[in-house]
Amino acid sequence: MDYQNLPIEKFKFADKSRRAGDKKLDTKPVSYAKDVWIRFCKNKSSVVAACIILILVLYAIFVPVFCSTTYSDSLTDTTYLQYTKMLPKSKLFSKMGFWDGCSDKTMNKDTYNYWQGIAVETGYEIMPEIYRADYKGTSKTTTYYDVKMDSYIANGMTYFSLTEAEFKDIQRWQNETGIQVIFPAVDLNKIPNAMFKTDANIWYENNEKGAPILDENGNYVDIYLSSGNEDGYDSLRVDGDDGTYRYARIGGTSEKKTYSVRVFKYTYFQYRYGFEPSFLFGTTETGQDLLTRLAAGARFSLIIAVSISFVNLFLGAIIGAIEGYYGGVVDIVVERIIDVLGGVPFMIVVTLFRLHFAKQVGPVWSMVFAFILTGWIGMAARTRMQFYRFKRQEYVLAARTLGANDRRLMFKHIFPNAMGTLITGSVLSIPGVIFSESSLTYLGIVNLSSSTQTSVGTLLSNGKDMLATFPHVILFPALFISLLMISFNLFGNGLRDAFNPSLKGVED
Repeated sequence: MDYQNLPIEKFKFADKSRRAGDKKLDTKPVSYAKDVWIRFCKNKSSVVAACIILILVLYAIFVPVFCSTTYSDSLTDTTYLQYTKMLPKSKLFSKMGFWDGCSDKTMNKDTYNYWQGIAVETGYEIMPEIYRADYKGTSKTTTYYDVKMDSYIANGMTYFSLTEAEFKDIQRWQNETGIQVIFPAVDLNKIPNAMFKTDANIWYENNEKGAPILDENGNYVDIYLSSGNEDGYDSLRVDGDDGTYRYARIGGTSEKKTYSVRVFKYTYFQYRYGFEPSFLFGTTETGQDLLTRLAAGARFSLIIAVSISFVNLFLGAIIGAIEGYYGGVVDIVVERIIDVLGGVPFMIVVTLFRLHFAKQVGPVWSMVFAFILTGWIGMAARTRMQFYRFKRQEYVLAARTLGANDRRLMFKHIFPNAMGTLITGSVLSIPGVIFSESSLTYLGIVNLSSSTQTSVGTLLSNGKDMLATFPHVILFPALFISLLMISFNLFGNGLRDAFNPSLKGVED
């Protein structure tokens, strides 16, 4: 077409009512943060992992607060230490036959009669299910029982030495509630074997092996003490008491009397703490509620891990930004320092800090400093890599041309572009710190156990010797750390993909 001699009919006036320009967007603009959130929510496994992490964190935060009572956080309460290694028990499921604090046992007739003696004296059912099986031997038939035994009732009796005020207060509580705590004293002269005189569960005639001797009707014959002074015991009495049974042995001086009594641990627990013993996760080898103990340990481990990750992020970001931005001699010097620190095995660093630094600041701070000494190296490497990647970009050069100083260029223009990688690295380092701490305490290199402090690794270490006999002591801490590690890894992977702009649209 000849564009030099265009005919006039080819031209027409523009319609001023129509606005020339780009078409108006029909959708609202999406910010970077919202775009990250949308892409993260599309990763279902990461969302589920985030929910699990939230539940575990809420458990660690709130359970010690709402369940913090004298029985759950004190190791000095020797009376509560009688409830050690109790099996998990939930009133919600106990009637269904599981999670009921019971264990299956096989025993001969003498052992069966021994345990049944507790039920006969107290009136509490110690064996909810009993199955009798006869096994024929070469010369006689031996009777065995397969039973389901309640570990809480099986704690049985114990001897306590009480003050006069404690003795009177228990009597008052018995009269108010109608629950028997103090049971009659036993005539120790009627126990033939001296080694069984300290067994508070024996209240009946017994043989040299401590087994009950039943009468012709199969009933127990009591050997309750019926002489001596009990200093005005005026509370509940057991069935069959004609008023002659003694419920205490008086000792000490006239100014400071002591009362030696037999108490039923189950009801004594009710007297001390106001409710029947029932522990959802069971109790530890020191008698502490594992539910609250694990929550306290998880809270401690999470606080330590998050704090260390934050410090390492801060130090690594600053050091990595400096060496990545300036490069040259600065980069070479810092990298050689990193080579020296990174070449020292972490286990040696922790051990040296524990041996030479823990005495001054304690085992917790010595472990924290050991993690920080080399923990920032990985974060610094990520930051350095991102700065080398972005510092030559056009927008950085434009900002430099307009007069931006080094600090503004580093932390206003380059650093925000590296935040996605750094945040992801920090999140993924949290389970690594928890796992390392758990490994160190499990192996005994670091000891964080005390009456008021513990960690998940400490609970695992304390429970490893009871794996065959009381597996619940190590089961729940192991489940917690397993869920936490898997969830954090899935959550970190989803976070990494969401912050990566190069993957935008891939999941659609």
